[in-house]
Amino acid sequence: MYGKEKYDEIEIPSSLSEVIQDARKRAHKMKRNRRVWRGSSLVAACAAMVITVNVPTVALALSDVPIIGSVVKIFQIGGGGQSTDGAVATTKQESDSLSIHFKVDDNQLASAPAYTVERLAGPDRLVFTFNGVRELDYAKMEKDIRALNYVKDVYRNIILDDSAVRFVIELKENVDYSVSEYKDPGYIHLKLFSAANRSQPRELFFVRSEDMEEGEALAMLAEQFHDKGSSMVKTRTGKFAVVMGSFDNLAQAETLLQQMKQQKEEETVSQLYVDHWMSNANPK
Repeated sequence: MYGKEKYDEIEIPSSLSEVIQDARKRAHKMKRNRRVWRGSSLVAACAAMVITVNVPTVALALSDVPIIGSVVKIFQIGGGGQSTDGAVATTKQESDSLSIHFKVDDNQLASAPAYTVERLAGPDRLVFTFNGVRELDYAKMEKDIRALNYVKDVYRNIILDDSAVRFVIELKENVDYSVSEYKDPGYIHLKLFSAANRSQPRELFFVRSEDMEEGEALAMLAEQFHDKGSSMVKTRTGKFAVVMGSFDNLAQAETLLQQMKQQKEEETVSQLYVDHWMSNANPK
């Protein structure tokens, strides 16, 4: 299942109103602490708020939310931000929330750097990628994320682009979340909470690599199959594998592998095979 299919199946959390209330309080606090120029053009720009959801009725229900000048969007999968380079990222954990802030030359950015957020299964995990970020204190980030009650594991993904960072947050069972993008200053806010509806684990089928150590070879293999939706996931051995697919049946995974054999060099594809595990579990 790829792209739009995954997007359409995502349930909007029943506690989204709590997220909006949280955003309103945070924005109100920020407004009290900074001077606001009241020129009409700036007010119009700062007042822009976009809430990205995949159910029209939810968008309609949120249409009467008062405008919050510092909120850019609230969503689950997607991306945003502005192109930049040389940013330094820092994290701050509060209760079941994580804020990611960005600076260049010790000055906090007005907008978050360009980023993407994905949600993948097997196990249930969030993949954050930030472009234009060259420095992130991973030790501090891991400590902050592990302090969140709904997190099972966290680890970085080494990627070939030295001006980008990527990390993975594995979620415990029946957890939902929201991601909020803010500006003036620019930062990302992740909020985790208990899912309203319990989901049952299901068997999924993948095309995968053998266990590999984290490093450049793993990153290169993932990059080779980027067009197939490749991702890097931690295995039960503590090593990593490149995986593609997340299919509901064996035939779909085998079809993908055959297509890859026709399109890629035999030596590269020979490292891959079809495997299966539960949607809430890591591969062996």
